[in-house]
Amino acid sequence: MIRTFARDRRGNYALMTVIAMVPLMGAVAIAVDYTELLRQKHETLNALDAAGLATAQQIVSGASDDSAKAYAKDFFEANLRHVKPANTTLTVTLPNSNAGGGTLKLQAALKYQPYFLPAAAMLIGKSASATEVGFTATSEVRLKNTLEVALVLDNSGSMNYLGSGTGEKRIDLLKDAAKQLVDTLALQAQQMKQVSKPVQFSLVPFAASVNVGPTHDQDTWMDQDGISPVQHENFDWTKMTEANDSNKYAEKVYGVWYKRGAGWGDSKDQPLTRFSLYADMTVESGREEVPNTKQYICDTYKKNGTCDKGHWTTPEYIYTTSRYASWQGCVEARPYPYNDDDTTPDTADPATLFVPMFAPDEAGTLWRDFNRDGTNDIVSANYGYGNNWWADWPYDPIDPTASQRQSDMRKYFLVKPYGSASAASGDGPNASCTTNPITTLKDVSQDAQKQVIKDAIDAMAPNGNTNAPEGLAWGWRTVSSNEPFTEGRPNSERGNDKVVIVLTDGANTYSALSDSLYANNRSTYAAYGYTGPKASQSVTRMFMNTSVPKTTYTATNYTAALDEQMKTLCANAKNSNIIVMTVSLDLVDTNADEKKAMAALKSCASDSRFRKDPTDPSKPAKLYWNATGATLSDDFKEIGNELSNLRIVG
Repeated sequence: MIRTFARDRRGNYALMTVIAMVPLMGAVAIAVDYTELLRQKHETLNALDAAGLATAQQIVSGASDDSAKAYAKDFFEANLRHVKPANTTLTVTLPNSNAGGGTLKLQAALKYQPYFLPAAAMLIGKSASATEVGFTATSEVRLKNTLEVALVLDNSGSMNYLGSGTGEKRIDLLKDAAKQLVDTLALQAQQMKQVSKPVQFSLVPFAASVNVGPTHDQDTWMDQDGISPVQHENFDWTKMTEANDSNKYAEKVYGVWYKRGAGWGDSKDQPLTRFSLYADMTVESGREEVPNTKQYICDTYKKNGTCDKGHWTTPEYIYTTSRYASWQGCVEARPYPYNDDDTTPDTADPATLFVPMFAPDEAGTLWRDFNRDGTNDIVSANYGYGNNWWADWPYDPIDPTASQRQSDMRKYFLVKPYGSASAASGDGPNASCTTNPITTLKDVSQDAQKQVIKDAIDAMAPNGNTNAPEGLAWGWRTVSSNEPFTEGRPNSERGNDKVVIVLTDGANTYSALSDSLYANNRSTYAAYGYTGPKASQSVTRMFMNTSVPKTTYTATNYTAALDEQMKTLCANAKNSNIIVMTVSLDLVDTNADEKKAMAALKSCASDSRFRKDPTDPSKPAKLYWNATGATLSDDFKEIGNELSNLRIVG
């Protein structure tokens, strides 16, 4: 019986099936958990990548660190779908907030809880008591690196000198080096097809002042209404009274001077400003002889320039008149603190507005006509003043002072007499406006825009004194997204570096004059106006917020004041994440003034992100180059390398 039972095979199928079920069920369990693990991994990776891209956009748009991290977490968890957020941990590493570009790193840790624990344990090589499977994934997003570079280049008269070690003028060496820099960065920019405007350049030529361009005369950031505290410096409207001339006088209302009387024509009741002065000044430019037997004279004109009323007369000589001058685009420095920063101009704070330069006619030629009838009792006297481009008010019987002759505004509303002395070259209301206008940011990856910058560089011509801080201020304003110029990317945008490169070949200069002459001007006219004391302020604008002696009106003191203004400006720019690079050209430390200028430029410069100080490797190198005419090209190649690293490395 026993042998019969042993030979009996009828129940083996069920037994074998039971025995086979153990590995089969284990395989199924492994397959289920493995498939689910892969699915959760895939969902986690997708959510991680999506969160990285979305968070990068938030960072570029200026989100704070905390809000960017919170956004990343919310976006990541919202895209997990079938994965429980409680089973994940997200770590966000933001790029350096002080640098353009950089890398955003997101790391997710997933804890997968298997359905079949023993089988899952076999799958991952753990003990049967394991309750979860760990998984870690990382996603990195490279933020774009774009550049906005302002070339702030010295166009003062000394740039006409030969560069040391060469037979070429400094200005020509500078033009070649600057264009080489633009070409180098443009070539790199053209490889960045996926980024809009990868590299942009602006150009700010500076001398005694900066030219923002005459086409900006109607912009809201210019003082259109005569409300800036700078607007009426050196101008005395009080002599233009209704008692003196009810047909054409000035009236002050809440601090603003207005045109009153029918004699102003269409501009009646408009503010009296420097812009209106340019429009109103007329000069006798010639005379016209008509050969006909009768001649028609237009007495009044319509707004469109056609004749409204006129009369016929016998032929006579007619003095033809035209406007004397047009504003060429230079502006004065704003009063402190706005001369040293990028504050957006706003009529709510008139001191933030920009004011056109208008160099007053200095007390030179005095024309007398005691009877005011054009008879021959006209007496002319010339007092030898520098910027003598108009005739002084002729009707006072007693000689006024030099200050009165200079500031009496009545003179500008008389036609300048035919035959009076012409202004010397460079004199006039645009005196000290010697540079070409600013060229705003141009995308040098586009050949046409690159050529605009290069043509502007070629057009530079040296003339005038040196006011590097005013150049630096406007360089900053060209790359800023604030008005006056708004071509720059948003100031808060990450992945973008704003760079200002300042080159000068000398110390800051402002020409001083004897106080016994020039109507107490104490200086020639330039971006800070005259430096002489004003009744409206306790200290001249140039000296505001400086430690220099406030009543010492010398060229040395002016240089010291401008140096301090530049120090403040450099600190403000760097605190606003502007990278400042400085270059001194042909300065030597054996000259005390030049040594001081070199030290100031080095102090102004930002620290390199990539290079170490060769004298102290524990410190970053300063972005300052002490160039000579012979080394300028190579130094600009180094600047190009620094800019390239900013774009590529971040």
